[in-house]
Amino acid sequence: MTTRSISLRLLAGACAALTAGPVQAQTTPDAALQARARAIHERVITLDTHADINPRDFTRERNYTQRLDTQVNIPKMKEGGLDAAFFIVYVGQGSLTQEGYDRAYQQAVAKFEAVHHLTKELAPDQIGLALTAADVRSIAASGRKVALIGIENAYPLGTDLSRVKEFYDRGGRYMSLAHNGHSQFADSNIGERDGFMHNGLNPLGLQVIAEMNRWGIMVDVSHPSKQANLQAIAASKAPVIASHSAARALANHSRNMDDEQLQALKKNGGVIQTVAFDSYVKIKPPDSAERAAAIAKLRVEMGLQGGPASQTDATRSQFRQRMAEIDRQFPPPPMATVSDFVDHIDYLVKTIGIDHVGISSDFDGGGGVKGWNGADETFNVTLELVRRGYSDEQIGKLWSGNLLRVLDEVQRVAREIQAGRR
Repeated sequence: MTTRSISLRLLAGACAALTAGPVQAQTTPDAALQARARAIHERVITLDTHADINPRDFTRERNYTQRLDTQVNIPKMKEGGLDAAFFIVYVGQGSLTQEGYDRAYQQAVAKFEAVHHLTKELAPDQIGLALTAADVRSIAASGRKVALIGIENAYPLGTDLSRVKEFYDRGGRYMSLAHNGHSQFADSNIGERDGFMHNGLNPLGLQVIAEMNRWGIMVDVSHPSKQANLQAIAASKAPVIASHSAARALANHSRNMDDEQLQALKKNGGVIQTVAFDSYVKIKPPDSAERAAAIAKLRVEMGLQGGPASQTDATRSQFRQRMAEIDRQFPPPPMATVSDFVDHIDYLVKTIGIDHVGISSDFDGGGGVKGWNGADETFNVTLELVRRGYSDEQIGKLWSGNLLRVLDEVQRVAREIQAGRR
């Protein structure tokens, strides 16, 4: 652009400022705020601790180098400025039998291998697998996206505790002891509705926590029952995480953490990764009779009376498609928003401090709110945090700093245990 062109544009801008009146006064601060938020978003490492995956999206023909209909993939991560994500080895709760354990183990291995296939063979120039906090920082500094692996539900371990080390060697860096169903180790949060099995953790669950501490896997207290979580926090020699939970004080759901659990987590030095899951962020009014009947009929037709725990990867996709049809016919209550989501962050920061709060989505596992319903909309979270007055340093802690601190500490404790110093 020539000097004359620049001068003319500046003159035009000055004239516009004189004639715009109150409208200009309103838009200029917002533009400045957006620019500040964008600068912060580009500086910090944005890390989402929970994104579900399906091995069918990690093949030569269909994979995360493409802009798939998934909420998370590399193009969407680039569009939204999401630097890192924990891809989840999830297996729904099944029967507590050797046959069930064997089937779950095979499903888990397929998901581990899918992430390795993506980072080693499909797109090593675009995304790398991180095993430590230092890896996260170095891969992000290289300009690539960062993949980490979390394990949702320890059910695939069966009763073979040597698999804890195996799952660590496969790249798992956090693990929960139950999902939406009681496992062989721990009660699930759904016990509040269906009754409990273990009264928290059983002795085998306590052994699993000791093994996780030994090898450097973060203990995840999202999904187990309150009693199981309090016992896990007390038993762990290292800080724990809640990989995707929100504040129960704001949304009274069994998946969220109440203040007693939050204070225990703070004392332990852990972090709660606030989850942008619509129904955990904002409790909705009951569905209309017509909508409720349509959903109940769909569950029966698909054999999903057991709820999310009974879904496989294939049925999840089909269920989402059928639910979209029901949503069009019988619209659901309004979706929670990014503002509602950040209300939970505000509450958690006020309750347990900025050093113990992080961010997660549960994308492709049911997560998402209006404004952050895919990796491509990640900037909107940073923008809302800036609107609320969070500083650069605080936003960096929320997006990744706190979680990486815990990962470092968990791995330090593991080294001490292995060396016999603990």
